[in-house]
Amino acid sequence: MNLSPLWLSIRIAVISTILVFIIGVFLARIISRREFPGKQVLESLFLLPLVLPPTVVGFGLLFLFGKNGWIGSLLLNWFDFQVIFTWYAAVIAAFVVSFPLMYQSAVAGFSKYDPNLEHAAYTMGASRWKVFWTISFPLAWPGLIAGLVLSFARGLGEFGATLMIAGYIPGVTDTLPIAIYFAVESGQERQALIWVVLMSVIGFFTIYWLNRWNKKSWLNGSSGKR
Repeated sequence: MNLSPLWLSIRIAVISTILVFIIGVFLARIISRREFPGKQVLESLFLLPLVLPPTVVGFGLLFLFGKNGWIGSLLLNWFDFQVIFTWYAAVIAAFVVSFPLMYQSAVAGFSKYDPNLEHAAYTMGASRWKVFWTISFPLAWPGLIAGLVLSFARGLGEFGATLMIAGYIPGVTDTLPIAIYFAVESGQERQALIWVVLMSVIGFFTIYWLNRWNKKSWLNGSSGKR
């Protein structure tokens, strides 16, 4: 059995999740504790892919990264590089649709603890970088790990936006969801069933692990308060 769609999906999901985690945590840490004009508008833009149909997101990405798009034309003219119909495009699609989950979870994580803990560290001479790694990051970790897992699962299952911007090229952009769709279209229902079961198993254990981890963290937190 050809396992290239599985490995491609995992590679795309891992890369997009790493990017989402770094950028999402960075933006959430900066924005969550600050009030400024246009903050609600900016956060609404961050969360917009969460409510838009994937095909709408895909069309927007195609508009930006296509040959005549603002970003796509720059990449083509300056670097002779085309994003669309490559696995890079699939990474971009997975990043965009999973980013809201990471950002929301990170904001929730950074908002749950008392900011005075950070202020006390600042008054003692600790740098912002040290405060982040020794106080902010560990205290927000439950929210961050939830966003990390959900972002991975969302990136792994992305279909609509990926099909719009990456297309279906066997061995290049045929992620699991796309492989399932075209297997059904071509009458290969047995192959599609195998992929569906595999995706369902991965999704189940992802959510199962996240629920167990959250429950364990809550129990540990409750024990520590007593």
